[in-house]
Amino acid sequence: MRVFSVSGTQVQAGLALPEQLPEHGYLWIACSREAFLAELSAIQSTLEKLTGQTLVDLHVSDLLNAQLPSRFDYSSHYDLMVFRRLAQRPDSAAASPTALTNNGLTAQGAKRSGPPVLHRIDTSPVGFAVFDRVLVSVHPADCAVREAYASRLLASTQAHDATDPRSTGARGVPHNPADMMLRIVSHMVDGYLDLRRELSRQLDHWQAELLHPRTRFNRWDALLHARMALHQLEALCDDQHTAMQSWTESLDSWRIAPDNTAQREHELLKIRSRDVLEHIDRVVQHVRRLEHNTETAVQMHFNVQGNRTNDIMRTLTALTAIFLPLNLIAGIFGMNFEFIPWLHQASAFWWTLGTMGFIALSMGLLFWRKRYLARTGD
Repeated sequence: MRVFSVSGTQVQAGLALPEQLPEHGYLWIACSREAFLAELSAIQSTLEKLTGQTLVDLHVSDLLNAQLPSRFDYSSHYDLMVFRRLAQRPDSAAASPTALTNNGLTAQGAKRSGPPVLHRIDTSPVGFAVFDRVLVSVHPADCAVREAYASRLLASTQAHDATDPRSTGARGVPHNPADMMLRIVSHMVDGYLDLRRELSRQLDHWQAELLHPRTRFNRWDALLHARMALHQLEALCDDQHTAMQSWTESLDSWRIAPDNTAQREHELLKIRSRDVLEHIDRVVQHVRRLEHNTETAVQMHFNVQGNRTNDIMRTLTALTAIFLPLNLIAGIFGMNFEFIPWLHQASAFWWTLGTMGFIALSMGLLFWRKRYLARTGD
């Protein structure tokens, strides 16, 4: 568990739950799911001291649920956001069967195929309880997003100039718990954008194999798993979009103080919420484009195979047509009649053989000019 006290542009980190709120600021209590369960009573007591309220039991269950889809809920004192992350799991964790438990893309202990990058996508949920001056976030045990954002937050305060106008942007210190929650969610969404290059490269390689006429593609099981994983990613992003849309709509019901500072901070929350929605839409569009490209490559593969089969059948048909009159001549002179023209002449065999060769050559040239025997380019 890590506790951050944010006051203006100053951030202080600690490991113990505080007894009181900072005079002009808020608290961020970040803990893993296991630590949240172990310290639940202490966290509830601290929240009651600091805010006068505790987390509802159903919301505690949501924060502890490792399989919950992205969703948004609220009470009269705080908002609850559960957001499934799109993080890259380390290779060692991806190879472990127990590491697949919290991944929505596969079942526990299942042998996965498909692009290696899909093996490393972890979709464990991250929960946020957003109070007026307290943010409680519950992460997976190996959540790199929390550590990365905490490091960036501390670094921004150490090298930050209070007069820097960028303090209101993504590089500065969040103004309130809701702003911090949105920045962490945006950081999680942007994590998928870092994976798309490797995923696109792998699928492009498969498309090239599918369309190459001399390649025998035998990775159908991997391609099927990739398509299923992409479909599940699309459904996951749809849940993310629904949850963020509900959060954005709830901002309109907030009671805002009439002063300019509060109005401006509320407007910034709306802008940042729309920005997160736009990032999610970009992920959805990219996933759908990958699905469409994969489906198109499969269809083109079967079309190419069908064209190759048609070329083979056309060649065989042309060869059959060439030999058909030759078989007819051979059948006529093979009849068991006593009197057949040329049957008892010494030169009949060579004349017949020459005629058959002329017919075959003529028909071969005719079919070649009509491109029935033409070789298709690879």
